[in-house]
Amino acid sequence: MEHKIHTRKAAIEDLPKLARLMGDLGYPVSEEQMETRLKMIGSHPDYCTLVACLKDKVIGMVGFHTGHLYNTDGIHIRVIALVTDKDYRGIGAGKKLMLAVENFAGQLGAAGIVLNSGNRTEREDAHQFYLSLGYQAKSTGFVKTIH
Repeated sequence: MEHKIHTRKAAIEDLPKLARLMGDLGYPVSEEQMETRLKMIGSHPDYCTLVACLKDKVIGMVGFHTGHLYNTDGIHIRVIALVTDKDYRGIGAGKKLMLAVENFAGQLGAAGIVLNSGNRTEREDAHQFYLSLGYQAKSTGFVKTIH
């Protein structure tokens, strides 16, 4: 059965669902925190947030920005967050979102797309997903929290 999933830019009405999706990704956030984050992100023209919808229900999101890298030429897209609602995984929403990012990159004339995905066991399916879309595992990310 083919699902009619479409993508669109995220809207302020999507805030409650975006907050829940961040929880599904493993980063619980309140609606108020998500609103603050989305307003900050939205104030930067190089950032974009898209949602995947099944009919009118938001079932996934991707957030990315455009920029330049020090180690290679051209504009690159960096995917910051990609998540599908845990109840709708496996029906093509993630693929639809990543194809939308790739289409955006193509229209922009970007040289490539980069992303990080955690080295945790619960991310193994995500790693296989990215590999199935033609992405290569080329680096390990490091994080240091500073308060």
